[in-house]
Amino acid sequence: MTAWLSVLVPLLVMFFALGMERVESRLHEATVREDELQELLEQPRPDEVRALFRSGTSRALELFRLRNREPRRRAARRSKVSP
Repeated sequence: MTAWLSVLVPLLVMFFALGMERVESRLHEATVREDELQELLEQPRPDEVRALFRSGTSRALELFRLRNREPRRRAARRSKVSP
């Protein structure tokens, strides 16, 4: 009986640690930076407000991040087009 416990307890601890690592990685991906949320709330667009109301912060922040990427893409395109 003691031999089984000496094998079973470390295995249970190992599986628990692996499970918590997966949970932690998902939580790390889902975290929202405070400065992004602050900027979203200071300068919202109608589609972002609608997404915030209907879907929550994750969808609204996704739209906000896309909006912030667009000016960079436009500037990169302009610099490539006009030598």
